Amino acid sequence: MMQTSPNILDLSPVRGAGIVKFPGFCDVHVHFREPGFSYKETIRTGSLAAAHGGYTCVCAMPNLSPVPDSVQTLEAELALIDMDACIRVLPYGAITVGEKGAALADMDGMAPRAVAFSDDGRGVQGEDMMRSAMLKAKALGKVIAAHCEDNALLHGGCIHAGRYAAAHGHRGICSESEWGPIERDLKLAKETGCAYHVCHISTKESVALIRDAKREGVDVSCETGPHYLLLCEDDLREEGRFKMNPPLRAREDREALLEGLADGTIDMIATDHAPHSAEEKAKGLDGSAFGIIGLETAFPLLYTYLVGKGVITLERLIDLMAFAPRRRFGIPLDEDEATVWDLEAGYTIDTGRFLSMGRATPFEGWRVRGRCLETWYKGRRVWHNSESGIRNSESNA
Repeated sequence: MMQTSPNILDLSPVRGAGIVKFPGFCDVHVHFREPGFSYKETIRTGSLAAAHGGYTCVCAMPNLSPVPDSVQTLEAELALIDMDACIRVLPYGAITVGEKGAALADMDGMAPRAVAFSDDGRGVQGEDMMRSAMLKAKALGKVIAAHCEDNALLHGGCIHAGRYAAAHGHRGICSESEWGPIERDLKLAKETGCAYHVCHISTKESVALIRDAKREGVDVSCETGPHYLLLCEDDLREEGRFKMNPPLRAREDREALLEGLADGTIDMIATDHAPHSAEEKAKGLDGSAFGIIGLETAFPLLYTYLVGKGVITLERLIDLMAFAPRRRFGIPLDEDEATVWDLEAGYTIDTGRFLSMGRATPFEGWRVRGRCLETWYKGRRVWHNSESGIRNSESNA
């Protein structure tokens, strides 16, 4: 018999002390690696991991093979989503052909099926190209979600150009490589009237620029990730699970992000879930691929270390993870999208219990509170934490 989903989306206890029901979370920045890189993650494993983390909707970035830069290539990704996703997975269309920055992708053709447009994984280097993309997105009523990175300022760096890099002999990535393109794009967004979203901000300058732009009436939103809110360069270790792009910045950057979260400059939290193979993440800070996973740890970490320490309220966290992403990207929230959590359950993060194919997280071994008991999507229970151990209720995965 098919179970009936919880039908009230609120913060009230549903079964007893500590057990609450939330609207399904929404992450506008994930990498599910299909088509092209299924040895890292698949639509199936990625969506199961999302359900395990309480998500009922995610938006998949386009750095794939083939890149979804036309109706044909987007349809290839959509076919996999239709076949294997257990929750709502909405694809991004690329801004430029092949994410190479030389020519605009077929944004007109993809607009009906793409949630927004991004060249995530690569920054759009040319100002004229970004202006053209913003004008097209404005005409189509779509958001430009920008990976802001100036390639000329990277110099082969692997971590933030700060104290840790200097002390351990690593090439660093300067903060300007992020905030410089943001500064450029904010001027373009003001000029074009485009709805502009900044991905994974990590620097204090980025926060200040976006705060000022909002005060000026620019149509801008932004996200940051749990790792930038909870970690900084002082927490680095010589392990690939601490390497992500943008990198963990200085303590003062983390403090600025928390201030931006508190004053509303930062609109939402996204995981930038970016799985890689064990081999790709086993080469230390210098040699490992950029990227960490995050879907299965985001809420417990943020609930424990932000809500639990009085940094933000639980209601604010739910807005950041469920409502705000949907508002900005025009994604509906159905009444049967819900997730049930035991907020009093304490445990240690153990990647051996993850459903994602990725295992690289800097939070391995952290103590957290909050365990996902169930996730519901379209009237189906797509995740269930059974008494006999964690599994997916539909697949016994």
